[in-house]
Amino acid sequence: MSSTTTAPREAARPPAAATAEHRRSLRRHERTAGYLFVAPFFLVFLAMIIAPLAYAAYLSLFREQLIGGNAFVGLTNYLEALQDSSFIGGVLRVLRFFLLQVPLMLVLSLLFALVLDSGRLRLKRFVRLSIFVPYAVPSVIATIMWGYLYGPDFGPFAQLAEAVGGSAPQFLSNRWALVSIANIVTWGFVGYNMIILYAALRSIPTELYEAARIDGAGEARIAWSIKIPAIRPALLLTLIFSIIGSLQLFNEVHLLRNLAPNVIGRDYTPNLYAYNLAFVNQEINYAAAIAFLLGFVIMILSYVVQLSSQRRERRP
Repeated sequence: MSSTTTAPREAARPPAAATAEHRRSLRRHERTAGYLFVAPFFLVFLAMIIAPLAYAAYLSLFREQLIGGNAFVGLTNYLEALQDSSFIGGVLRVLRFFLLQVPLMLVLSLLFALVLDSGRLRLKRFVRLSIFVPYAVPSVIATIMWGYLYGPDFGPFAQLAEAVGGSAPQFLSNRWALVSIANIVTWGFVGYNMIILYAALRSIPTELYEAARIDGAGEARIAWSIKIPAIRPALLLTLIFSIIGSLQLFNEVHLLRNLAPNVIGRDYTPNLYAYNLAFVNQEINYAAAIAFLLGFVIMILSYVVQLSSQRRERRP
């Protein structure tokens, strides 16, 4: 008499089910490994970016008072900042700086990128590196260098004017200070934007150029009708970066203020104003509100530019 034993259903699992479970387990391990790899970045990001921002937002809701100490005032600091002529004047000044400096910088960057991409330039690597090198110079060093050139008493332009019996040019006067600062920023960031646009140009299929040449299009026509429309996303990216950089203008005005204190005041730009409020006047709470309002202005302008670009692309 023989007895038969039946194995449990789990032991007789079909191969397909076992394979599916193995894949799910592998995906879980991959997700866990991915989280472990990015965990150091997120920890640093939380500690160095999110936590300070949260603390600054907390500080902006309080105010140090003579009686009662640090008291909760809600949005009072923000409402006061919106009526602060120093803050409003600084924002309008950097917007004028943006309208003055950014179009010129982006046009130069685009021209240099198109010339490099044309393939007709000799010593292309040397020229590309020469245009990009100013970006590698720290803004502090660049401002000190240009400050020496702008100097009305010791700069080379002042010495040349003295040698010919003329008066030294006033680069840091009320009329020319913003232009002089724009020149420093343009000198430093033309190469940076050129590299972004040049990389975008290199990604365009060359077959488009060949087809256009067969149809009789010249290089200028190819650049205007094919290259520039194709790199519109890169142009938008450089424009948004320029908006952020313009509204955050600080190093140049902070250092040049030593040469022209009567022209470049403590509230010349919003960032400089917030810096002086926090570290000179010890108004930490109000400075935090100024900084957040500036961040809101940057977000609004960036969103408006991006939205207008998307609407333009949707038009037939």
